[in-house]
Amino acid sequence: MRVKPGVEVASLSDIGCKRDNNEDSYLYWEPADDQEFKRKGRLAVIADGMGGHEGGQEASRMAVETVREVYDQGFRDDPQAALLEAFAAAHARILNYAEQHPLFQGMGTTCTAFVLHGRQLYFAHVGDSRLYLLRDSKIRRLTRDHSYVGRLVESGLVRAEDAEKHPQRHILTAALGAGIAVAVDGAEERMTLQDDDNLLLCTDGLWGVVADEELEMAVSNYSPAESCASLVKLARERGGPDNITLQVLHFGS
Repeated sequence: MRVKPGVEVASLSDIGCKRDNNEDSYLYWEPADDQEFKRKGRLAVIADGMGGHEGGQEASRMAVETVREVYDQGFRDDPQAALLEAFAAAHARILNYAEQHPLFQGMGTTCTAFVLHGRQLYFAHVGDSRLYLLRDSKIRRLTRDHSYVGRLVESGLVRAEDAEKHPQRHILTAALGAGIAVAVDGAEERMTLQDDDNLLLCTDGLWGVVADEELEMAVSNYSPAESCASLVKLARERGGPDNITLQVLHFGS
């Protein structure tokens, strides 16, 4: 994967130890043309499908491809608005596909994406895949889980430290392709990256078995490629109950 100067990027996806196929999808994209790159920046997307083997796989693939396509073709000088438009298009496309193919009823997917435009960070999010910012050896989750347990945490009924092990933590309350309308979270504040910041996108196959402190240690101490490999290895050693997918971007000086 060729990447324009200024960042280092690595991605890795693994089937895990218990699944028969991989329903996760991911994508990293930059416009090849320098002027288009200056306008649109860099795009990274990750998705975790659901709805049976073929349904989940198709939903996640459709999500990442649609987000890239609509972000690229519909861009009008506002990265955040373009991301939200791309998510809406992906949601509609998955719904339409399921309506036309009855065997795929119930298909859906999480989706988390970010755009890095110069130093400015924009993101959009549905489901429980996560985006983290790692800065000065501290990890900060930028997304909130759209899940049953996430609601319990927000209402104060479950402590945040207990949520990671809650038996119902994987029950989603929002996903692309689920329901007529979907509420997409976006960046609520203007975010500027600093030299040596790291961004981590990951599905619940990673964060469900690897603690935030362990994510921070691996990403902060290794290159993006090395941290991807070490974290997948750690998740598999802990049973790998789900597909494991992550992308790491290091913002260089």
